[in-house]
Amino acid sequence: MKTNDVILQTTTKLIFFIIFLFSIHIFFAGHYTPGGGFVGGLLTASGIVLLLLAFDLKTVTTALPINYTVMTAVGLLVAIATAAGSIFFNVPFFTHAFDYFELPLLGKQSLHTAMLFDTGVYLVVVGVTMTIIQSIGADD
Repeated sequence: MKTNDVILQTTTKLIFFIIFLFSIHIFFAGHYTPGGGFVGGLLTASGIVLLLLAFDLKTVTTALPINYTVMTAVGLLVAIATAAGSIFFNVPFFTHAFDYFELPLLGKQSLHTAMLFDTGVYLVVVGVTMTIIQSIGADD
């Protein structure tokens, strides 16, 4: 039986969103500075683990009804499809493309196919990490 630790649970809710927002920042900053899908995925998984420490597995699963095995498979498909997409344009495997676009509210931004690959990596890292953590934590 888990104790009802109100202070830990209340602060965890706030800290989780701070960690999650920082992981999104690291994800988007990863093309020009250290970071990207792997580090962003690890940060997101660490935020969810913090939720698991403050609450129980059943509560977190109810709040975040995510099948992490499916998330891993989708991420792997996105990463492989992005890397293999270069073959259709007759360039070497894993060749990424980018261009500059004028986006509403953001102005001129460069968009990369590497971001799609990083999205796949992000999903794989969160999915695999949380599958491992939940399988360990589900043991009675």
